[in-house]
Amino acid sequence: MPADSQPVRIGFIGAGGIVKSRHMPGLRTIPGVSITKVCNRSALSAEAFCREFAPEAKVAVDWGDVCAAEDVDIVWIGAHPYLHADATNLALANGKHVFTQARMASNMAEAQLMWEASMRFPELVTAICPAPHGIKGGELVKKLLSEGAIGTPHQAMLHSFSDSWLDPQAPAHWRQQSELSGIQILTLGIYIEVLQRWLGHIIEVEARGNVVIPQRGNTSVEIPDFVNVLAKFRSGLEATMLFSGVSAHAPTDKLWIFGSEGTLSYDFVSDEICLGKRSGKLEVISIPSELQRTWTVENDFIAAVRAPHSPRPSPGFLEGICYMRVVDAVWQAMHSQSAARVV
Repeated sequence: MPADSQPVRIGFIGAGGIVKSRHMPGLRTIPGVSITKVCNRSALSAEAFCREFAPEAKVAVDWGDVCAAEDVDIVWIGAHPYLHADATNLALANGKHVFTQARMASNMAEAQLMWEASMRFPELVTAICPAPHGIKGGELVKKLLSEGAIGTPHQAMLHSFSDSWLDPQAPAHWRQQSELSGIQILTLGIYIEVLQRWLGHIIEVEARGNVVIPQRGNTSVEIPDFVNVLAKFRSGLEATMLFSGVSAHAPTDKLWIFGSEGTLSYDFVSDEICLGKRSGKLEVISIPSELQRTWTVENDFIAAVRAPHSPRPSPGFLEGICYMRVVDAVWQAMHSQSAARVV
């Protein structure tokens, strides 16, 4: 049987919106892939998912049963970050490949355990769902920077604003519930992942954040509604990063990179890239077709499972550890109101 059609059986732990809207459409295009087990937050929601998306699958009441099932090759974790470490570690111990939804984990200690577990089972494929932000033009950004299109980058500015948390009567989103989301704040981890891929590692941060609406129904909110971060990269570049869920009439998510010879910007909503030389205008540039990337996450992971010696999908757990260290340092900096080293 050709490797690209080898049967692959998937068990879901968590089958919510992202699994329905993004992962299932991708998985259904791959020959030989079947869904055999589904565990969701309730048996009723798992049954509803199976009826609509995976009639061949059976419902598992306990997520541990998915990890131990003989008819599961891949444990696909779509649950919130609080469950990622426990589910990953048990799945790997049972010989299953693991794909986990982002963000990597609730906290740094859990992320460390996940990475250590993956090192104990190097024959098993592990990956975290990548941020979709900047996928289309990211290769061009890296190429322009490496070729010195703006000279030596020395400063960057990123803002990611929305008004999704501005209504005080709205119930707490899961991202505002620390028991589900842990130390994750808004889109902080997403953009740390992207920026470190483009600009290298962050080594120090300062941060200030605030909870604007501390009580939502019966939920006491501890995760900031906005956070402002100053970050120093290993290259010497320094970045100002602003994140908010309580900004009415917010501008688009956008990054500016300022260098000795010009400016490069990326609009994460439209994927528009602008480049300007020091003595010229900032103008839109097209992304060459050979550098454009699309969402191939599900195909990439299944291909790696079917061909053990092929490149592992990105981000892996080590890359996850790298952005988790920054997120952890942001929390340290907020609480100490002083700079925190990324270690």
